[in-house]
Amino acid sequence: MFLIVGLGNPEPQYSKTRHNMGFDVVNLLAKKNNIEFNKKDFQGIYGVGEIAKQKVILLKPQTFMNESGKSIIEVKNYFKIENSKLIVIYDDIDIGVGELKIRKKGGAGTHNGMKSVIENLETTEFPHIRIGTGMPVFKELLISHVLEKLTDEEYEKLLPAIEKAALSVEEIIKNGIDIAMNKFNSKDE
Repeated sequence: MFLIVGLGNPEPQYSKTRHNMGFDVVNLLAKKNNIEFNKKDFQGIYGVGEIAKQKVILLKPQTFMNESGKSIIEVKNYFKIENSKLIVIYDDIDIGVGELKIRKKGGAGTHNGMKSVIENLETTEFPHIRIGTGMPVFKELLISHVLEKLTDEEYEKLLPAIEKAALSVEEIIKNGIDIAMNKFNSKDE
């Protein structure tokens, strides 16, 4: 069983913001695979279904971004999910707009939601998918940059990355993370 987590903030005013890219990806996965977010528990909302003939849980923590790890560890422990079968999807200001980076493991960088995940799991050894949202012009504007509503034009620029991230999750489930990394990682490395 895979646990696929999108990081974001739960309240409606945060939809269509850079910080909710993880939610957007799991919402797309749910739609494509007929999975309903019909369960509330573990400080999150989740749905159970199948992707590529594998049982999956799609999870959106409802704890606010900076506490995301609390929800994830509860689900992971309850369903006895291995680290290699946990995939966390989130936005990243440190990579260019619309770029995708898939990693087998790694630190949180500047992302407070990932800091919470790593702190609660007590490891960096789990797959994650980062969607580049770009850095604000002035670092002082960082919080407003990630939380402000995107214009339709700005959101359109991120849609291909959301779609690629959903496809990369399916690829990881079907053929493993190495193949997904080769196929979907942005090629500027």
